[in-house]
Amino acid sequence: MKEKILVTGGLGFIGSHTVISLFEAGFEPIIVDNLSNSNIYVLDGIEAVIGYRPEIHVFDVLDHVKLNELFKIHTISAIVHFAAFKAVGESVQFPIKYYKNNVSGLVTLLEVMEKNEIQNIVFSSSCTVYGEPDIIPVSENNKLKPAESPYGATKQMGEIILKDNAHWCQSQCLRYFNPIGAHSSAKIGELPLGVPNNLIPFLTQSVSGLRDELTVYGNDYDTPDGTCIRDYIHVVDLAEAHVHSVKRLLKHQQLTAFEVFNIGTGTGSSVLEVINTFEKVNGVSVPHKIGERRSGDVVKVWANTEKVNTVLGWVAKKNLEDMLKDAWNWQKSLNSISK
Repeated sequence: MKEKILVTGGLGFIGSHTVISLFEAGFEPIIVDNLSNSNIYVLDGIEAVIGYRPEIHVFDVLDHVKLNELFKIHTISAIVHFAAFKAVGESVQFPIKYYKNNVSGLVTLLEVMEKNEIQNIVFSSSCTVYGEPDIIPVSENNKLKPAESPYGATKQMGEIILKDNAHWCQSQCLRYFNPIGAHSSAKIGELPLGVPNNLIPFLTQSVSGLRDELTVYGNDYDTPDGTCIRDYIHVVDLAEAHVHSVKRLLKHQQLTAFEVFNIGTGTGSSVLEVINTFEKVNGVSVPHKIGERRSGDVVKVWANTEKVNTVLGWVAKKNLEDMLKDAWNWQKSLNSISK
């Protein structure tokens, strides 16, 4: 029998791609999603890719009762926890919303896990836990500085909570850098509800004429072209990292009960580099303007990937051009559906 892996937030951007990767790796993914920032139709895309429609339960991870009922029905080997709000700017505006969902949601999940003797969890963390780093590239040994946003603070808190529960809970904390792209089939991709908060979906929607021109938030930072630098990673590569972590947990290969890994390419790209590369690989023009700096944004950050490459055995395979081609193909597929 296939081992069952619960994926919270499994219809979201990263969650849906990870569901596919888990299935292709021989696991049976089961999804919990409250559809607050996702769409039930993502299931159709998943099924189109893998020829299988995963089981889904529509409820919030803050619901003790429904979580407990689910764990009574299924023998869950591990949990991949994505269910969290993720927009830096929005978290600055609505911090309580983020603390309640991201922190209380994890606590609730852990309470029910412990009650049902489920010990393995892969946690969706973020490079925002590093704050404004002193040393770049950032390694897992970097000291965590005060977060630049409530979103980053919730990820720091999540890691602390998991570390404090290491006496019974085996956890892998994956500190993502900036996931972009889409599945090469163009059947699933990033599908933000309302106005996108992240660069790439806003960019692709601007090119499609669905949004006004893209605003580049500041061009006077201490970087070569004045715009913020990030380590962009293809979402399919990121999904594969979760499979590696699940296998590490189930094979009891951890060196300690609480482990952290940077998930990035090890290369930084500025906002203007992303725009120029998008135009080059896709043969389209990106309408954009320079705006004011945005509260909560870190100036520059990219990953030291030595630990994840050697210890977890995961290496990013796709480059920035691949990411931006797949992101545009996904947007074009959405455009064709809406016509």
